Amino acid sequence: MEFPGIDQIDAAANRVLHFVHKTPVLCSKSLDEILNAQLYFKCENFQKVGAFKYRGATNAINLLSDDQIQLGVATHSSGNHAQALALAAKTKNTKAYIVMPDNAPKSKKEAVIGYGAEVIECEPTLEARETTLNKVIEKTGANFIHPYNDQRIIAGQATCAKELFEEVNDMDIVIAPVGGGGLLSGTALAAKYYAPKVKVIGAEPTGADDAYRSFNAGKIIPSINPNTIADGLLTSLGSKTFPIIKEYVHQILTVEDPAIIEAMKLIWQRMKIIIEPSAAVPLAVVMKYQSIFKGKRIGIILSGGNVDFDKLPF
Repeated sequence: MEFPGIDQIDAAANRVLHFVHKTPVLCSKSLDEILNAQLYFKCENFQKVGAFKYRGATNAINLLSDDQIQLGVATHSSGNHAQALALAAKTKNTKAYIVMPDNAPKSKKEAVIGYGAEVIECEPTLEARETTLNKVIEKTGANFIHPYNDQRIIAGQATCAKELFEEVNDMDIVIAPVGGGGLLSGTALAAKYYAPKVKVIGAEPTGADDAYRSFNAGKIIPSINPNTIADGLLTSLGSKTFPIIKEYVHQILTVEDPAIIEAMKLIWQRMKIIIEPSAAVPLAVVMKYQSIFKGKRIGIILSGGNVDFDKLPF
């Protein structure tokens, strides 16, 4: 399988340049002291729509032809990709049709509608999401943009780590959370092209550890009934993301929900910034496996800040 090359990621970076925020990299002396490491937080919680997903959606939509753009775009997503595609469609003055499970956070649903997209609700199963989406595409002719299993999305997400490597030299490790694998595979490719000495580690909740199991089995093991507070990491790896992860990710480490909540709280308290549970998983991994990370320079991708305030875990 062809992976997105350095040219595609460079092109994606140019393509998204005027649409996305170049998010800051923050440090915290107190967290460095607690963990005996130097941590560099790439703050995608400050990205438009509050998550890294806007990079991939923007890259993908800007690769469509004018004729395709007129037909609009469609996807299924319970959260951040839904918002990202809705806003990306709005910037191109086209329609977005978003299939969302009926149990998706109310705040995310409202945000998607606020960006002008049409939300079509379905049962909270992958099968229902895909069936409903197919009906929408048949009816509208809209272009399907997958939340993660798409080369254009992967190249777009890779721009996040590319920026981090341009800003911080000589990192030993970069850690990204993993759900469907768009961010982790993009991060791994960015490391391969721009910072080949950096080890890439995936961080995953034990309650949704399909990437960990797939990585160790060498084949995709789908996620069945995942149960974790990190609601952005419930999906299984895709046929396009998994081969990249298998090839270029050093390891995947898992962590329990109480530790994820603790890490989330620590970032809120010490750094005075809001992140969602999924974004706290990499720091939770550093806290759990301190012997691996001691004395290292570590990039941490804070994937998003879209918190459901009615369901705060602390």
